[in-house]
Amino acid sequence: MDGFSRNVLSSSLVAVLFFFLLLSFSEARDHLVGGKTDSWKIPSSESDSLNRWAEKSRFLIGDSLVWKYDGKKDSVLQVNKRDYVTCNSSSPIAVHNDGNTKIELTNSGAYYFISGAKGHCEQGQKLIVVTLSENNMRRFMGAPAPSPVEFEGPAMAPTSNAISLKASLVIAFGVLMGFFI
Repeated sequence: MDGFSRNVLSSSLVAVLFFFLLLSFSEARDHLVGGKTDSWKIPSSESDSLNRWAEKSRFLIGDSLVWKYDGKKDSVLQVNKRDYVTCNSSSPIAVHNDGNTKIELTNSGAYYFISGAKGHCEQGQKLIVVTLSENNMRRFMGAPAPSPVEFEGPAMAPTSNAISLKASLVIAFGVLMGFFI
């Protein structure tokens, strides 16, 4: 194969890989809250809190949060920031008590959730999730996750190890094919 044919083939392969990489950025994902079944409970310590899990995750518009819990003993209440801070369950935005709750993240910004079981929120069973827009994801791809505890404004930057890995693989492939030398 001559050099021109090799370059055309290599360019085509990189274009196809880049296309699939871009598609993967826009895939909506289901996030199991806490990363495992039955995480919706009073945390055993601060390091076990669901907000620690959320700080390590990236949430985009279109993603969904999934809770698995005993619906006879607990519930998931979506609340505003004030009710989150004060653990006020009297006027939730939404109530979920089916034991298998799935909530789609439709807007960028902060979402606040507390337990509906008496006394559980006060003991730390609550969650803040910051949803990032696609525009912010592309602009701040390498920035660290915003801390849900300190969140005050619009969402910042999404990244994930999977995205970084995919980008690294595309660059490595390009180097192997002679594009970035």
